[in-house]
Amino acid sequence: MSHQKKVELLAPAGSLENLKIAVLYGADAIYIGGNKYGLRAKAKNFTPEEMKEGIEFAHAHGVQVYVTCNIFAHHQDFEGMKEYFLYLESIGVDALIVADPGVFSIVRETVPHMEVHISTQANNTNYHTALFWANQGAKRIVTARELSFTEIKEMHDHLPEDIDLESFVHGAMCMAYSGRCLLSNYMTHRDANHGECAQPCRWKYSVVEETRPGEYMPIEEDERGTYIYNSRDLCMIEYIPELIGAGIYSFKIEGRMKTPLYVATVVKAYREAIDTYLNSPEEFEAKKDYFLTEVGKASHREFTTGFYQHKPTEKDQTYSHNSYVRNYDFSGMIRDYDPTTQMVTVEQRRKFSVGDEVEILVPEGPFIPVKIEALYDEEGNAIEAAPHPKQIIRFKCEQPVPVPSILRKFEQTRFEE
Repeated sequence: MSHQKKVELLAPAGSLENLKIAVLYGADAIYIGGNKYGLRAKAKNFTPEEMKEGIEFAHAHGVQVYVTCNIFAHHQDFEGMKEYFLYLESIGVDALIVADPGVFSIVRETVPHMEVHISTQANNTNYHTALFWANQGAKRIVTARELSFTEIKEMHDHLPEDIDLESFVHGAMCMAYSGRCLLSNYMTHRDANHGECAQPCRWKYSVVEETRPGEYMPIEEDERGTYIYNSRDLCMIEYIPELIGAGIYSFKIEGRMKTPLYVATVVKAYREAIDTYLNSPEEFEAKKDYFLTEVGKASHREFTTGFYQHKPTEKDQTYSHNSYVRNYDFSGMIRDYDPTTQMVTVEQRRKFSVGDEVEILVPEGPFIPVKIEALYDEEGNAIEAAPHPKQIIRFKCEQPVPVPSILRKFEQTRFEE
């Protein structure tokens, strides 16, 4: 199927329901996994019948479907592989995503006309590697997550015009190089490189000195533990021009384990951002905050731009919690406001102290900067500081807060894994 768009919005689907939602909310292409050979064994994934139905639905809406076959294969994994690829070809799969050279060779031998995309797992960090795969017959290179705009642009400039680049623009980041991780295998006997990752990078840890068993020493620890491996989520919705300028054709959203609500929210936000930029760069610049707020309505672990602008630092990690939060970076979510007393009721997300200047968010509304004149706990007792997140606090502001005095009840903005 020809694809004439300037860029492609590529959405994840871990189930048939998510596939249909991604299509209806504006994806140009969907990537899915079957019951074999993909790296998301915990996703619902697709039976052969569901895969066929999903492809028919997507194609009816002009949307392409790619299937992940990006495990690092062992000898036994090749049993039945040829038959599987022949089935995928028969139901109209548009491309296969592979990482292992052996798997690639089976694809080229069995379904020589099938389009092949080289997975980020293959560690595509330079244009020599990309050219190697292109010369073997690959149509698309999925760049390693460890590349900057400059490095991706250099790769693009050295590739033939008919070779596409695809890069992740949104979603969970792995703490291991190109997602190849041994923690899960070592700690739980579940092999991440075969799609069974238990995500131990999301667990909390303490340090124990060898001669002092049972004495747990903190590492930037709060009362809930330390999350020393836990990356923030990638979000590049503000950087559509830079992504296009780097030569990226396909904008890939991570999330085959995510909910239908997540898929709908993120796909819709990126669809609108991309279309706005392609139609009017000036309008896109003016609406950046809006796009960021929209994509932030899906659950996430706070945001980072990953490696695109610089090598990540401690600011790109989430050391204090493994909670998903909704909406972007703000100090608290407003629950009520009394204009007579100027008392604001907030579900806090940051430490509050008297005298602080903070930003609070009105649900489905703007960010509001306020200065805290006096601070009270949920029982109404005056306090100097409120250090812990998730609790309800009240404070008095020096200036009026421009929101209605009565706010309807909104859903909780925190989601635990």
